[in-house]
Amino acid sequence: MKHATIAELYDLNQTMAKELFEGHTYPWEVLPLIHEFILKVGPTLPEDEYEKRGENVWVAKDAIVWPTVSVLGPCIICKGAELRQCAFIRGDVIVGENATVGNSTELKNVILFNEVEAPHYNYVGDSILGYHAHMGAGSITSNIKSDRKNIVVKGEDEKIETGMRKIGAMLGDWTEIGCGSVLNPGSVIGAHTNVYPLSSVRGVVPANSIYKREGEIVEKRAE
Repeated sequence: MKHATIAELYDLNQTMAKELFEGHTYPWEVLPLIHEFILKVGPTLPEDEYEKRGENVWVAKDAIVWPTVSVLGPCIICKGAELRQCAFIRGDVIVGENATVGNSTELKNVILFNEVEAPHYNYVGDSILGYHAHMGAGSITSNIKSDRKNIVVKGEDEKIETGMRKIGAMLGDWTEIGCGSVLNPGSVIGAHTNVYPLSSVRGVVPANSIYKREGEIVEKRAE
């Protein structure tokens, strides 16, 4: 399923977790590995750039973390990142360089590439957000099915049995998710794709598309 591969979705030079993806085909394959990766890398971070704040929490010295933010480890907050009022980091999280985690946004078992924005009332769980991806206000990733069965990633002509019960969304580089949208479990949004506000997204959406509603996905036109 070409549109759902790591190679199609991400510029791996835009995350400190580049080596975590090596040897894997699909991004959800690395979700169970985030915890141990942080525990391995955290202690090696340069002390002139990062400081340890609490158990297994490493924060860049130039990152902005508001006093009302709650951060649970393992977690790495990279250089230039900003965690705003009442953000909740539940653990197993990498916040990339210059990324924004906004007011009342919750993250759990997540990799945010550099420059990601989840700025207003977002829930992002068991997900990977590519370089410069943007979550509109109130948009969320749903990471578990109502029947609690394993998640199947569904493309146009192919299905992949993941064997995993919790997968949120895989957002490619430069994706734009409209306000109030729900990305259902196992959604994959291709790079440079826009999702209309108030959408309910399922399956794999190709790169360079506009998702208007289920069954109506159009290719972006060159300007």
